Amino acid sequence: MRFTKALLPHLPALAKLFLVALFCLVTLPALAQTLSLDLGGGEGGSSASRIIQLVALLTVLSLAPGILVMVTSFTRIIVVLSFLRSALGVQQTPPNQVLISLALFLTFFIMAPTFQVAWENGIEPLMNDSIDEKAAFEATVAPFRDFMLAHTRGKDLQLFLDMGKYETENLKPEETPIVALVPAFMISELKRAFEIGFLLFLPFLIIDMVVASILMAMGMMMLPPVVISLPFKIVFFVLIDGWNMLAGSLVQGYTVATP
Repeated sequence: MRFTKALLPHLPALAKLFLVALFCLVTLPALAQTLSLDLGGGEGGSSASRIIQLVALLTVLSLAPGILVMVTSFTRIIVVLSFLRSALGVQQTPPNQVLISLALFLTFFIMAPTFQVAWENGIEPLMNDSIDEKAAFEATVAPFRDFMLAHTRGKDLQLFLDMGKYETENLKPEETPIVALVPAFMISELKRAFEIGFLLFLPFLIIDMVVASILMAMGMMMLPPVVISLPFKIVFFVLIDGWNMLAGSLVQGYTVATP
């Protein structure tokens, strides 16, 4: 036990990220209640109820990647990268695996402070037996709630609060229901991602129009304009250092807006 406690501060950042996400996902459906895996029945309940609990736990763990994506910056980043690939006109370059990996590591870079706060305030005190499971759950969810509130439009949040018939008159930020905040955060992220995608398309669309006009003026109507414009679009993106600009804009869009 002493060896484990001595090792915890030296866990790499990715291990802390995994533990924070795992804790949130395991405790969310049970609202921080203890899960017993004793299948022998007895005073704690029947074996059937234990099996149902085990199935529920495995179901939550299988949905862990999707749930983690919902409450982070991954949605906006991967949609913007997909728009970029479509604007360039390349089919599978970069491959999906490369885009997803880039989106994941940009997400980790953006979310690192949030995960660190969740670890220090919720997971680590729980592992040291300083707080109980319910307090640890609330302390772990709090930084994610603050992050989502900082990047969610009030109009989107109000939409789900109204549909869920939640009381909003004296609603404090820390009391915002997660079930309403998460979908509001996601549609806000999608809106911003489409706005960025539109701006990405404009310069490449201009290149396509110029190339098509030149080909028609030269009487080369049988030659697809995309074949000619693709190298120019790639050179244009490389010359302006597009990957650097895009990654920097995506990261700063979160770090600047976060209070």
